[in-house]
Amino acid sequence: MTKSSPCIWLGDFSTQALSDFIADAEHPVLLWPVGSTEPHGPHLPLATDIILSTENAERAADALIERGIPTLVAPPLPYGVTDFAAGFDGAISIPLETMVAFLTAGISAFLDQGFVHVCLINHHLEPGQLKMLHLVRTAMTEKYGAGSVSYPEVVSRRWGVQLGDEFRSGACHAGSYEGSLVLAATPELVDMEAARALPEVPISLSSAIKDGQKTFLEAGAQHAYTGRPGEASAQEGESLYAVLTEMVVTEVIEHLELKS
Repeated sequence: MTKSSPCIWLGDFSTQALSDFIADAEHPVLLWPVGSTEPHGPHLPLATDIILSTENAERAADALIERGIPTLVAPPLPYGVTDFAAGFDGAISIPLETMVAFLTAGISAFLDQGFVHVCLINHHLEPGQLKMLHLVRTAMTEKYGAGSVSYPEVVSRRWGVQLGDEFRSGACHAGSYEGSLVLAATPELVDMEAARALPEVPISLSSAIKDGQKTFLEAGAQHAYTGRPGEASAQEGESLYAVLTEMVVTEVIEHLELKS
């Protein structure tokens, strides 16, 4: 992973140090990486989604701090709604209602302790997870007001168009898109020999979802990957993280402006 600025991890603070940080910061921001534990083919780790969210959060925290915005990163939440991966070992799915209750309670605690904004950073893109995050954002905005909570959407037209052909095609689960991002963050966890041996699986999961298919297996992704795994590169991952960092920084700043 990238070398981050010192003291960006909330969990590294003592209670007194955190109290001092919140008291001294004009508009303290918290980034909370969320994700899943689920299969990503025979070449990427089960932790792929939370690796992406955590790396994105670290880079965005550094960029926000450089802009004078005091920012911490919460301990990552490596579980989510993971029903689409049913049938594969390592797919750990938490019910939507449980996730909504947990995240709304956590965000409320962070805001009540003095953070002015919480940004949820998510790279687990299955429908149930996205619905859950929309519900959380809506509930928290109603409770704490506009600008209190953001959830930058990788799949939105605003950002998705900048993330490469494979991502835009929808055939990007554990393909070159995600593989490149993991290579740029934790290369030791990628089996590139296995990745190069895998054939392309040109199945658009976004199209499969629209057609009513509810699992990787129903969609035809028999080995829990789609796209072109063998084309992944750390260089491409760095280019993608530049877009994803801009995404988080831009939306956090926009939400802070709503509160001012």
